[in-house]
Amino acid sequence: MGLFDKLRGELVDIIEWVDDSRHTLMWRFPRYQNEIKNGAQLIVRPGQQAIFVHRGQIADVFQEGHFTLETSNLPILSTLQGWKYGFNSPFKAEVYFVSTRQITDLKWGTTNPIMLRDPDFGPIRLRAFGTYALKATDPRALLKELVGTDQTFDADAVSELMRSIIVTAVSDMLGQSHIAALDLAAKYREMSEQLRKMVCERVDDEYGLDVPMLNIVNISFPEEVEKALDARTSMGVIGNMDQFTQFQTAQAIRAAAENPAGGGAAEGMGMGLGFAMAGRLAQSAGGGGAAAMPPPLPTATAWHVAFNGQSQGPFTSEQLAQGIAQGKVAPNTLVWSAGQSGWSPAGEVPQLAKLFAAAVPPPPPPA
Repeated sequence: MGLFDKLRGELVDIIEWVDDSRHTLMWRFPRYQNEIKNGAQLIVRPGQQAIFVHRGQIADVFQEGHFTLETSNLPILSTLQGWKYGFNSPFKAEVYFVSTRQITDLKWGTTNPIMLRDPDFGPIRLRAFGTYALKATDPRALLKELVGTDQTFDADAVSELMRSIIVTAVSDMLGQSHIAALDLAAKYREMSEQLRKMVCERVDDEYGLDVPMLNIVNISFPEEVEKALDARTSMGVIGNMDQFTQFQTAQAIRAAAENPAGGGAAEGMGMGLGFAMAGRLAQSAGGGGAAAMPPPLPTATAWHVAFNGQSQGPFTSEQLAQGIAQGKVAPNTLVWSAGQSGWSPAGEVPQLAKLFAAAVPPPPPPA
């Protein structure tokens, strides 16, 4: 410390704190050798308190106002110093200023998911996030338990402690509530107030802090669970899956027909989708009017056709005959039906061999 600063510290006796940080909870007034003159002026602004500490022991506490430091308004310090008829300048004491206003832009969140048992989904993991406000209510407890001899103590210094207390309280509250995860969003306000009270019980008496506001902003599932819920919601929006599949199949057939450059793969895809569409239309017709088109006999053969390494079907014998007549099913096309030991070329299956014979036209007559 320079000579000028030393002289200014000894000559100027206005003790005050102008706080522009918005996050500081406690600040120690810097004074050379902690010397304070008799008659010094103490200014405590709104939202502040001043604590005098003498030899490690908390003495007098001043609320907001303008004070002249004399024996009359320093009763505890006068007793500790042994002053009976006033004191001579200077005297030594540490002065701590405490901010009692709210610090409102603080955030909390769960670092790791909370494991819970949900009535709808079973064991699940949830994450929770929110905001809270912090306020010093008991400067003595705050100074003893957290500040110690620090020059400055701000909200960041206690943020880890607050987050751990809030997350522990959230885990206890969710575990005891037994509310389904999908119903939590409707109870954020009620649960926020309950959580605030639980946190205040743990920090008020022990640390001299109050949490005047605590909000739950969001309780969310892990990303993979949210994707599964989105898929489930999409299926609910689609409604009738059979009608949706028929619509998708018709769209695919139309796209294949409008793309003649697709080659054999496109034609094969069209054949497979056509077979599927024909089967579904046959099922719809059979279900719609039993008198006009009775359902197939239970003993009718159901055929599966291998195309590009994938199984298509099942198809009725009539549908397979149409495919053979159109040249989409060749004699070397592999087919399978119940009772066969494995896949066989269609031309070697007795039930289908006659269809290939009928499909081949006779040689043209001689000219």
